[in-house]
Amino acid sequence: MKSAVFRNNPLFLRNEFEVDSKWQLPLIRKQNFEIDGVGLIAISDTKYNDKETNRKKGVHFFVDDYKFENVYRNPERALVRLSQYAFICTPDFSTYTNMHYWRQLESIAHSRWCGAFWQDQGQNVLPTISWGLKDSYEFCFSAVEKGSMVVIGMIGCKHSKE
Repeated sequence: MKSAVFRNNPLFLRNEFEVDSKWQLPLIRKQNFEIDGVGLIAISDTKYNDKETNRKKGVHFFVDDYKFENVYRNPERALVRLSQYAFICTPDFSTYTNMHYWRQLESIAHSRWCGAFWQDQGQNVLPTISWGLKDSYEFCFSAVEKGSMVVIGMIGCKHSKE
């Protein structure tokens, strides 16, 4: 009985959002909102009831994965903290070139799900695009509506000129 309840738990299934591509990644819709002059704050620097100046910033996830894994595991709790900011970039879960593609795909799926969830909750969301090697392009660029503003991390570009 308990396993049947668990199998139907929305946070286990995570299939409540429209999907895109053969990978069935949750689709992040294009949003138009003003970002000129808006600063960024790292997820690791956010806090509940943050000061007013920080609330005018967008939240980025260009920090080690362990510092933000909870946004996927406990999305409602994370939203309480994140909803006070101007916008939220989707999590930049790692897509290292030495990871198997299933792990990279999982990272992209978690990021897209968080973005779709936040949009569903009325938040302004900027999708973060990250990739491994050329073979990962097919899924790394998927499930972001065409014409969307996006965020791209540069750490991979610094470490691997390929």
